[in-house]
Amino acid sequence: MAEGSKIISPDVQKVTKVTHYSDGLFAFRVTRPQSLRFRSGEFVMIGLPGDNGKPILRAYSIASPAWDEELEFYSIIVPDGPLTSRLQHIKEGDEIILRPKPVGTLVLDALTGGKRVYFFATGTGFAPFASLLRDPETYERFEEVIITHTCREVAELTYGRELVESLADDPLIGEFAGQVKYYPTTTREDSAKMGRITTLIESGEMFADLGLPPMDPATDRAMVCGNLAFNLDIKALLEKAGLREGANSDPAEFVIEKAFVD
Repeated sequence: MAEGSKIISPDVQKVTKVTHYSDGLFAFRVTRPQSLRFRSGEFVMIGLPGDNGKPILRAYSIASPAWDEELEFYSIIVPDGPLTSRLQHIKEGDEIILRPKPVGTLVLDALTGGKRVYFFATGTGFAPFASLLRDPETYERFEEVIITHTCREVAELTYGRELVESLADDPLIGEFAGQVKYYPTTTREDSAKMGRITTLIESGEMFADLGLPPMDPATDRAMVCGNLAFNLDIKALLEKAGLREGANSDPAEFVIEKAFVD
């Protein structure tokens, strides 16, 4: 994967750390361009050189907070995926392509003020929330932060669980860790809480487990990041509860990320 050294471009960044969580999930950190400024929750295009010399690029949410000196990404491995089938083999010292033009809808600016914010994630959709959970502004804006993470197997929850557990020791936001409620669920392997989050919302079980009232547009805000079907299902539930979809140019009660990997 040292092919990146052949590219003469300011968009090349060096891999500083790689952590594999399962056969299909890994996280990695890279150097950060000095000129890059982004809002927690945004994504950039990253990639590797292709066989024909043209870069293979995909949208990846930045999992590190805006203040971090490096950039962190969380990725699924798609065996026949044009990018992730190659990206899974990167190691410390390798180079990747990074286009430093951050965009995205999962930013605090796209939400109006409220009492609590829900982060709904499946799989690697946890990544933008890994950024927002470590941003002090999140806790200045909201009294309560609820992060739900639904995966098929327990091992797939590891990245999110370890990050949430580390919040109390974070020098910047440790004092706010008590404002976070973490709600992990699995759909295939047995765990403490089984079931699709959409089912748990509809039945009211999630609210009962967390000791919270049903969603109310007067107090609740939400961000959603997962596969297309999940996004649409959650969107329907949020709209049923009276919440409106917002955007950077028109803040409202919830936002959905529409960028995907492979």
